[in-house]
Amino acid sequence: MKIQSAIATLVLSSVFVSPVFAQTAASAPAMANSQQSKMTDCNKQAGDKKGDDRKAFMKTCLSNKPAAAAPMSQQDKMKACNTQAADKKGDDRKAFMKTCLSNKPAN
Repeated sequence: MKIQSAIATLVLSSVFVSPVFAQTAASAPAMANSQQSKMTDCNKQAGDKKGDDRKAFMKTCLSNKPAAAAPMSQQDKMKACNTQAADKKGDDRKAFMKTCLSNKPAN
């Protein structure tokens, strides 16, 4: 008789407790969903990387930091600076080009 009452108590308590867990689980996906989708996407992108290489990739991917842009070559800098200096002449152009090519901000 004691076993039957213990089983009945266990079943009834699980019926009353389950709505509490259902409520908590329903509110959690909104917050975790973006992290889960990020993790899924990064795992797909990681492919067959292993060890430290994979760990570094996953850290960068999950932190949403964009990869560092490749530095411009000197030729690309010249093209960009020439385009920006199109309306300048003489000493103004020379000063602008010096500043532009040295990557120092203009005052």
